[in-house]
Amino acid sequence: MTPLVEMKDISIAFGGVQAVDHVSIDLHAGEVVGLLGHNGAGKSTLIKCLSGAYKADSGEIRINGKPVTIASPRDAREQNIETIYQTLALADNLDAPANLFLGREIVTGTGMLNDAKMEAETRKIMARLNPNFRKLKAPVKALSGGQRQSVAIARAVYFNAKILIMDEPTAALGVHETQMVCDLIMELKAQGLGIFLISHDTRQMMSLCDRVSVMKNGQLVATVRVEDVTEDDILGMIIMGKKPAVAA
Repeated sequence: MTPLVEMKDISIAFGGVQAVDHVSIDLHAGEVVGLLGHNGAGKSTLIKCLSGAYKADSGEIRINGKPVTIASPRDAREQNIETIYQTLALADNLDAPANLFLGREIVTGTGMLNDAKMEAETRKIMARLNPNFRKLKAPVKALSGGQRQSVAIARAVYFNAKILIMDEPTAALGVHETQMVCDLIMELKAQGLGIFLISHDTRQMMSLCDRVSVMKNGQLVATVRVEDVTEDDILGMIIMGKKPAVAA
């Protein structure tokens, strides 16, 4: 099958520092690929070339087999790529429907905000993603961390994301909230989305991901299927840059 995303031979430097050095990774529909590495390894910089936050100095990005140019977040969204950062980019004083449609509001024929329609659409997408979500009218600052993640993910999925980039989605969450987000990720995978997951939690990566790609000093150590390696193998890749025997 043609990968949903192919990033081929991507390089980017800042002020003479090679942040990403000829890295190639790919992602298929219905797959979760984890990106691991120490701070400064280059994983976030690499993925920002896909989200449109940075433009690579060299290399090629293909979506469904076709070369594309991604020079801005708008370009990424046009390719059905959505990014969910740790900060979530939610408006704290607004409720879930207002956040879901922020900047893309539904209006009536007379140009007024169609609050009833936006609430109905929010209920629909939440029923699909997180049936236990009930606080549609509460400002999102009153929601738990996991519920806030649900709103951010619902916004991406509602607007037809096919490729989801999730940057440390469970950072600073408790055990119950973390499980809620993990359940959401598995639901999105079952619905056919391709997900790049950036995290420092190797145990979580082993349970959520189909494959993991480990970076060190701007280079790709290896990409491996999680079923072929142990957590110690992955830690060896992160800490020492040691490629497991199963890696291509």
